[in-house]
Amino acid sequence: MTLPTAWHAPETAHRMRAAADEFVASLRPEQRTLALAPFDTPDHHEWTYLPGPRTGLSLADMSDAQRSLAMALLDTGLGKRGGLDARGIMRLEATLRQLEQDAGESGWDRRDPHYYWFRVLGDPAGSAPWAWRANGHHLALHLTIVGDTVAATPQFFGANPARVPDTGHRTLPIEEDLGRELLGTLDSEQRSVAVSSPIAPGDILTRRDPVADPTLIPVGLAHARMTLPQRDLLTKLVRQYLDRVTPEVAATSWRSVLDAGLDSVRFTWAGSAEVGRGHYYAVTGPTFLLEYDNTQTNANHVHTVWRDLRHDWGADVLAEHYAAHPHD
Repeated sequence: MTLPTAWHAPETAHRMRAAADEFVASLRPEQRTLALAPFDTPDHHEWTYLPGPRTGLSLADMSDAQRSLAMALLDTGLGKRGGLDARGIMRLEATLRQLEQDAGESGWDRRDPHYYWFRVLGDPAGSAPWAWRANGHHLALHLTIVGDTVAATPQFFGANPARVPDTGHRTLPIEEDLGRELLGTLDSEQRSVAVSSPIAPGDILTRRDPVADPTLIPVGLAHARMTLPQRDLLTKLVRQYLDRVTPEVAATSWRSVLDAGLDSVRFTWAGSAEVGRGHYYAVTGPTFLLEYDNTQTNANHVHTVWRDLRHDWGADVLAEHYAAHPHD
């Protein structure tokens, strides 16, 4: 039995192995106890996007050279835009620290661009499945590698503040703008289907569950009921999330969406259509779901997530691997 060729990303898998090996080789023994874990560690599927410590080795506890190697590993899983967005999210922690300190809020000292934790699960140099992750406030990357196959979800990107008050600089602006643009093209009949509530939920509905539940998402308006320009916008919106990852993996992810059929992909919105007011949207398909929420901190605090309903944590490719290699 072989793994699905449509999900093969051999160049990406090779780069990840090389980058992970180099990162691991740079670690001192005490750092390895934090950064390394077995692939089947009990907390493998535990994750969060909230502030606070994570399992793994933080950038704060690395040398400059080790940080460079950790970020090189991160870049093997992200495309150019995804890498820029991830770094922007990390830098926002310094901005948030200053804003909260100036406002006299407690907990400002939790904000630090180096409070991001890296962890390698399993042996990148071996033949068995392995994984790596980069986690911290508003950034959660989980990459699973099975031979030449790479699964890139769950993936979370967030931003607080989404728009910096003094400079107006925005982080993750296209995710908001494309969703709002698509909503603006809908006629009254389409809106009656797409808009599930005048009030947006306080966060993404799937939260940080290890297994995403698509039934939590309102049904929404189907691609099949959209005009051609609206369908183009919906495609751009989906690709905005999928194209965060390295191009080889993004291509396999998009192929999976196409193979499952675009007609059943749906868009739903909740909350205000007015800029600066709380809003939420989701895009769901047979194989994936995307969520966007901007309601917290006076609607200046974005949460976005991409879940693959078959490939989160590499679930189905792992199942095929273990069926083909029962003694691994």
